[in-house]
Amino acid sequence: MFIGHFGLGFGAKKINNRPSLGTLFMAAQWLDLIWPIMLILGIERVEIQPGNTVVAPLNFVYYPYTHGLFFVLIWSLLFGLVYYLFKKDAKTAFFLGILVLSHWVLDFITHGPDLSLFPWMDKKVGLGLWNSFAGTIIVEVAIYAIGVYMYYTATKAKNKTGIYSFWILVAFLFLIHMMNLFGPPPTKVEPLAYAALIQWLIILWGYWIDKNRVAV
Repeated sequence: MFIGHFGLGFGAKKINNRPSLGTLFMAAQWLDLIWPIMLILGIERVEIQPGNTVVAPLNFVYYPYTHGLFFVLIWSLLFGLVYYLFKKDAKTAFFLGILVLSHWVLDFITHGPDLSLFPWMDKKVGLGLWNSFAGTIIVEVAIYAIGVYMYYTATKAKNKTGIYSFWILVAFLFLIHMMNLFGPPPTKVEPLAYAALIQWLIILWGYWIDKNRVAV
């Protein structure tokens, strides 16, 4: 899942408007932000395998530190703790921790059985929505559209930058999603990992948008 995670980030602003959109994006997408770093360092592994699922041509061979439930719970706790140390806002810190955990829940729905529960167990889980092309599009686009609508109704632009920066990002993320679905599959893992690091720029984009919009 890609834009579905960002959809949750957008929608979270409607529930709690204290964090910036950039922080909400970072929480919702945290696991995929650190995953390419783990790939580059050789700590986790993925193989390009067209046909592994109908949607994603990737075989997630080994990624317990970013997508295993045990470590996801630790990341959720740490993310919330760091936010609390800076902002002294326990309620929002807990909310952000849940948002980090939401990433695993959405991946559990979409991935095949490649998500580990605990490091000491061989059992892996995943409901496999990625094996249905139509189902994946419907679910992910629905989550994204609802999230975008929630953010739009929870904020208003302070200036033209607040309008254009928001709608351009909405279109940009959707375009990337379409390219992932209909474009050619990647051919090598290393370029894939470095390309995935571009997501950090989307986080900065979220901060920029929120600087030019105000909560209603």
